[in-house]
Amino acid sequence: MKVIETDVLGVVVLEPLLFGDHRGYFFESYNERTAGIHGLTARFVQDNESFSEKAGVLRGLHYQIGEHAQAKLVRVVSGSIFDVAVDIRKGSETFGRWFGTVLSDRNKRQLYVPKGMAHGFCTLEAETTVLYKADAFYHAVSDRGIRWDDPHLAIDWPVDVPILSGKDESLPSWEDADFE
Repeated sequence: MKVIETDVLGVVVLEPLLFGDHRGYFFESYNERTAGIHGLTARFVQDNESFSEKAGVLRGLHYQIGEHAQAKLVRVVSGSIFDVAVDIRKGSETFGRWFGTVLSDRNKRQLYVPKGMAHGFCTLEAETTVLYKADAFYHAVSDRGIRWDDPHLAIDWPVDVPILSGKDESLPSWEDADFE
């Protein structure tokens, strides 16, 4: 597995080694030992799957606060997304900065999102399925978010008018968000 550092502290792109032949391919999508060598120590307890019928579906920016904060490992099994992590750790040297990358069923890349990040993604094509591991269980009371289009963050999303849930339409601005 190749680990690619980003300009947001702790956020890394994982690129698996792909073994292919006339039958297809094989790769390890996750190996705790290999991840640990690279400082990724999350112990995942929950797997989540998200399916979006259309291109332009935007989910996020979501996070959980306190002891329920989650590290995530995100990958795409069909289609593609623009995946974003925003550093919301007060005191971090990259606080308020974001990193975005394309994850797809073709490039097999994954994004490791450490605790203390808001996370969101936008589908780039129809019928996209996203899988992600989390190192803490979902806890509704600790669930928070930030508006996808907040001008403070100025995320360069690949869509001007996304398809949003009612929940995501009503998320607070960066200025009004609860970081604890």
